[in-house]
Order: sequence, then structure tokens, then C-alpha cells
Amino acid sequence: MAVGDARRDTVLVVDDKPDSLRFLTDTLESAGITVLVAISGKAALDLLEHIVPDLILMDAVMPGMDGFSTTALIKARAELAHVPVVFMTGLTESEHVIEGFEVGGVDYLRKPVNVHELLARVRVHIGHARAMHAGAAGLDATGRLMMATDPQGLLLWCTPMAEQAITKISPEWSREQGTLPAVLRGPIERLLGRNAGQGASAKVEQADSTLELVVIAQYRENEVLIRLNELNPRADVERLQQRLSLTDREAEVLLWISYGKSNGMISEVLSISPRTVQKHLERIFEKLGVETRAAAAAVAIKVLGN
Repeated sequence: MAVGDARRDTVLVVDDKPDSLRFLTDTLESAGITVLVAISGKAALDLLEHIVPDLILMDAVMPGMDGFSTTALIKARAELAHVPVVFMTGLTESEHVIEGFEVGGVDYLRKPVNVHELLARVRVHIGHARAMHAGAAGLDATGRLMMATDPQGLLLWCTPMAEQAITKISPEWSREQGTLPAVLRGPIERLLGRNAGQGASAKVEQADSTLELVVIAQYRENEVLIRLNELNPRADVERLQQRLSLTDREAEVLLWISYGKSNGMISEVLSISPRTVQKHLERIFEKLGVETRAAAAAVAIKVLGN
């Protein structure tokens, strides 16, 4: 493949009608997009065993396996879950729009498809998906315990370390299931149902594990970013104290900094004044050779993750 082709967007078109396939292929290719074609749901699934496109245009109604069943199977596969699926449906098939969203579609186009609308929506959804996937990959690389849900608590993605933390709470769960385990769904739904803002949290306790869920931000219309904190304060304090040559109180302050807590919250948890928290923090900065809370938290997260 030539260097110039390496970044070409790739769209899989799934449609059983030759005229529709020809129109969509010509339109997309004229815009510099690489097009893959499947004439059935089964053919699409077979092709997706070998390649991951940037977007899938899915005909809703096809003989045999329809577009909804095909999409549900696509979204059940972890390596394909991030790929946006845009449904194509006839003008009289409004009930298909709802069904398309329910199985994981991100948008729909009415047939006959308008050229300009097609290209605009394809570009927008490829850009959104790429940004979200890159963001998740970046969080994966830093070892963060992060996940994103929709406003109803449906899991959109989670980092590998978040997945490990969730399986400690619910050993039978795996990310491939596409939904969070029941022990987390309830607390998250209640948390989001209160229209909780940044910093709102809920705790989930199961066996010997405690997991804190902290709302970081709602940075897209339908995506809430949540940080997971595995809480085992005594053991974590001892590890920080030993590895970083901190006093017991300094290790406690650093631990709660790594949990994303403010000085005010830490003062309440540790029953000390915010001024005292700040003094401990200044000594922590000096001992660790850092200048910011974020840098100190990064050091703590690295120690606790090893």
C-alpha cells in the first residue's frame, strides 16, 4: 500500500440491491473513500473477520439476516464495537429508525440517499469515532481506570485496567458482553439519574473489593466519562509510604489526591484542616520532585499499579 493511501477512510457498505451499491460506491469513492462491499449480513460478518473499517453503512432490510441482527452481532465483538454503524432505511420505514438505535446504530439515512447528506454524515461519524477510539487508546496506554457510558448507564468503552477492576467486583463479567454487570448498573443509573455533575460519586462494595465511581465529565451529548477508584486505603497507604519514603499522613493525602479528591474533601475524610492538607501536599511535591497535583497523582498511580 502506498504511503498516501495509509490514511484513507474505509467504509463498508452492506446492501443487497446492486443499484444502491453502485450509487453508494461511486459517491464514496469520488470523495476519496475506500469502499468495501457486502451483499448480505453474513457476507459482512465474514469480511469483518479480516478487516476493521472506519464506518459501516447498513441497509436495514435485507433477505435472510437483516441489518439489525447483523449490527447486533457486530457490536458484540470487542474489536468492532467502536465502529459506527449508519443505517439506511426507506422513507416509509420509520419504525426501523428506533430499532437501529437500539442495536447500536449511531445514525440513519433515508432512502433515496442524498449525496451531500451521505458524505457529511460519513465524515462526521468517522471523525467522532476516531477521536473517541484514540482517546480510549491513550487512556489504555497510561493505565487509567476509565470508562464511558451513555446517560442511561449503557457501557460505551472501558480501559483494560477498568475492566480488571470491574471483574474483581463481578468475576463472571467481561467487556465483550457489552453491558455492565448488575452490581454496577444500579449505582450508575442512580448516579446519572440525579443529573450528577463533575465529581459526583458512588461506591460499590462486593466481597473484599470496594469500587468508587466518579463522574469526570459529560463531554459529548451522549457520553459520560467515569473514573474508577479501587479503594483499599490502608494497604495503598502502606505501599505509598514504603515506596516513596513518605510519612503516614503524607501517604494518606497522596492516596486521596490520586483518587481525584480536592483539598476540602481530603480534609473531611482525614479530619484535618484544608490548610494542613496543603502543607502536607507541599512536602509531598518536594519529596517526589514534582510541581503539580496531577504529577503527584501520576506518581501514586504508577506505584499502586505495580
